Amino acid sequence: MNRRNFLSATGLAALAMSIPRSSAARPAGAPFKMNYAPHDGMFKNIAGADFLDQIRYMADQGFRAIEDNGMLGRPVAEQEKIGKLLADLKMTMGVFVVDSGDNWKVSLATGDKNYTDNFVKTCKACVEVASRVQAKWMTVVPGYFERKLPIGIQTANVINALRKGAEVFEPAGLVMVLEPLSDNPDLFLRTSSQSFEICKAVNSPSCKILYDIYHMQRNEGDLIANIDRAWDEIAYFQIGDNPGRKEPTTGEINYRNVFKHLYDKGYRGVMGMEHGISREGKEGEQALIKAYREVDAF
Repeated sequence: MNRRNFLSATGLAALAMSIPRSSAARPAGAPFKMNYAPHDGMFKNIAGADFLDQIRYMADQGFRAIEDNGMLGRPVAEQEKIGKLLADLKMTMGVFVVDSGDNWKVSLATGDKNYTDNFVKTCKACVEVASRVQAKWMTVVPGYFERKLPIGIQTANVINALRKGAEVFEPAGLVMVLEPLSDNPDLFLRTSSQSFEICKAVNSPSCKILYDIYHMQRNEGDLIANIDRAWDEIAYFQIGDNPGRKEPTTGEINYRNVFKHLYDKGYRGVMGMEHGISREGKEGEQALIKAYREVDAF
């Protein structure tokens, strides 16, 4: 090796050694620190329309979980295929929705026995689905606020229905996670503190909070402090930047700090990627992965 090449090589080596390990680029397929969970369609341009092919691609990129809101409505044979593939890839199944119809309009806050009975029936169906895909968590949305009833009565009605659901899920070791939403002001469940109160009243390991960071940024802000206040009842997180509900780094939320806080508190559960993509096509899907690499590098 001549002197010029030697100096060039040694200079590059010294530069590489000077870069902090935390900021060094990791291989494209390295597992993420946090357990982010993409959903069906998120990588359709790269991996194709088949959900199974998308799951394989997700695993190749370092994702260790998925979530699928509509799992309850998939054919049994498809559920079984998804469950087997997840087991083969050692991936975790995130939430699917306890969907007994239009979950916003069929309100548990009304106290209507038909709604409650249908909710319990759907919970029982969810136990069967969960066994096929090795799921643990199911999303529950209590529905609309009932303007004809005092808020205390509505809250009691929701607690009563959720206790009945917990009786279904507890023997199976499953957890329904209540999701406060920001989609419109007519929804009954709106904040983490309200969800915390209800979970304490239900008093079951099978009734916890799904803290969707996007919705909670819109409804209450003060994310880290509110996460800490409700921590004992939070079992699951979902992601989306604000405004726009797209991937981290596209809005106002400092996701690197939020994720570091959760990691430092010991959270190693699923982080559902329930958001859209800011750019179209394959380029947008590649940019999505890059964004998660950026916020995961804490």
